[in-house]
Amino acid sequence: MDNDTSEFILSEFSEIWELQIMHMALLLILYLMTLSGNLVIISAIVFDQHLHTPMYFFLLNLAIQDIGSISVIVPKAVFNSLMNVRTISHSGCVAQVMFFFFFTACDVYLLTVMAYDRYIAICNPLHYEMIMNRNACTKMIGGVWTASLLNASLHSTVTFMTPFCSNIIDQFYCEIPYLLKIACPGLYVSETGVIIFSSALAVGCFIFVLVTYVRVFSAVLRIPSVEGRTKAFSTCLPHIIVFFIFLFTASFAYLRDISDSTPDLDFIITIMYSIVPPMMNPLIYSLRNKDIKLSLSRLYSHMTLHFKAI
Repeated sequence: MDNDTSEFILSEFSEIWELQIMHMALLLILYLMTLSGNLVIISAIVFDQHLHTPMYFFLLNLAIQDIGSISVIVPKAVFNSLMNVRTISHSGCVAQVMFFFFFTACDVYLLTVMAYDRYIAICNPLHYEMIMNRNACTKMIGGVWTASLLNASLHSTVTFMTPFCSNIIDQFYCEIPYLLKIACPGLYVSETGVIIFSSALAVGCFIFVLVTYVRVFSAVLRIPSVEGRTKAFSTCLPHIIVFFIFLFTASFAYLRDISDSTPDLDFIITIMYSIVPPMMNPLIYSLRNKDIKLSLSRLYSHMTLHFKAI
């Protein structure tokens, strides 16, 4: 079979019906948690003028991208389980690879930009408004979206230019390593090179984030207030941990040999890098924030008064 095939056959979660339902229910619960958490953040930032600042502008984009990345794969997987079907069209598979890579790359690049934003806010607060002005923030976000789109286009183009010798994908969505697994022998070298290049970029972003937060920690240690140091550490450390979990599991998923992998291990790894970070980001970056809590309280009060008036 070559790459003009009309459809691919995706893997089931399990051959046992009860386990199939359990996997599907788990995915659905995680999806709804991620969706609701990020929608709450978007609503708070959009409707509260007090949150129209660079930091919350970046958080707004992060929430949008998190919803996008998880919505690309989970609804289709849940639908397939409910309808007991396993197929996805060729164009649907291309779109899934394209958009998943796009939103995932956006997350990596945006978290890097957000680390820089926190560095300027803590280490150079007197020049923060001048450096992180509206024009600079817009250019940063434009760069994030543009670089992610180019990255995703490159991956999807190179992957689907490769002739496939089978149409059975051993994963519940179209994931590049499993597409390369069914590629004809010796014809997937280009995409492997692209994956290694993208992984190197992601590791570079992580090193930048790590170095940035080390400098932030150094500045925080000079804060005389114990409460101020505790707050800064409790904010920065979870950022690094989630970013590390995402990059480690994603790199492991894309660079490992999947020929002898088990379905359970594949499922766990997929959850860890594609679903857990979008679910955790609202909790780490936003919902513990006092400004967000205050904004949600005002929004809730306004909605309550509105419904009472009706």
